[in-house]
Amino acid sequence: MAPATSINEDLRGQLTYLNLIMKGVVSVGTLLVTSAGEVMKLRQTSESEEHYRRPPRRYELPSSDGVGRGPWSREKYLRPTRLCNSRAPEVVALAQRLGAGHLSDREFAEAAFDFAKNRMTLEIAPIDGVVETLRRGTGTCFGLITVFIALCRAAGIKARYKIFSTTMIDAWRGPTIDADPLLQKWHDSLGYFLLEGEGEARVDGEWLVAHVGPTAERQAAAGIPISRLGEDAIGSWFEARPGTIMRLESLPPGLAAGSRLLHKISPGSMERVNTSVLREIAKGRKAIAAAGGLEAYDRAARSSGQEDIEVDTVRNTQPTPR
Repeated sequence: MAPATSINEDLRGQLTYLNLIMKGVVSVGTLLVTSAGEVMKLRQTSESEEHYRRPPRRYELPSSDGVGRGPWSREKYLRPTRLCNSRAPEVVALAQRLGAGHLSDREFAEAAFDFAKNRMTLEIAPIDGVVETLRRGTGTCFGLITVFIALCRAAGIKARYKIFSTTMIDAWRGPTIDADPLLQKWHDSLGYFLLEGEGEARVDGEWLVAHVGPTAERQAAAGIPISRLGEDAIGSWFEARPGTIMRLESLPPGLAAGSRLLHKISPGSMERVNTSVLREIAKGRKAIAAAGGLEAYDRAARSSGQEDIEVDTVRNTQPTPR
């Protein structure tokens, strides 16, 4: 049974999320009324604009034939949760390929982190289940976090979500929020409602944060160091708004439905962001090549002093969940 402190933290996170949702629904409704003409004008991309083409998947999924479902656990942070079916044969097969059962917990968490961060591509798409995300090879930051968490749980490593309302550095905002004029306007009005997330894995008695949303190429395009397992995005390229950090076992209810609604309202905005992300990936590849490779780029970025990554290995200050 999960300790009371763990349950209370999850409950606090859910209440924080519901509070943000209630404020967001009112504000979105107001914006839809006041910006109806702009929404209709910008909700679709024009023929003259660049259109999004989903990139090829960067990996081959292992066969799940004969793998079966992973071991059942009722333990918090190990059991399947909303859209995070860690027992799915596809997830179990991939976890086994990455070394589940053979690597140490730290080594496996590193492998799962590298896979979710560097083998998958960010795509602003409706949030769906982990198996669908793996088959597609792309997903929102929450989809990629779910892949990391599901792989860890399939390997017997406790993992959870860390979600917060955020602002971001200019180099990060430009290719995403500012890529679409309607999204920019909405963000400036609803900035407090912009949610970002990370994963956390329980390894050797501490929670290690995993920010897997940006590939190395996108970080190179922004001129910032390449994030590693245990390095927090908060304080480096994101800032969490006070009182909004939520640590949850499951994705909050309504998050997936909200992402589907956003696509129905303005699919063109999502397409503009996605094409911008692909341009940033191409730009980042050039930056890495010009620096002499990934490690050389990262060393230079970390020593430049322009962006100081704060290494924040998230340590649990509460009793270890049992």
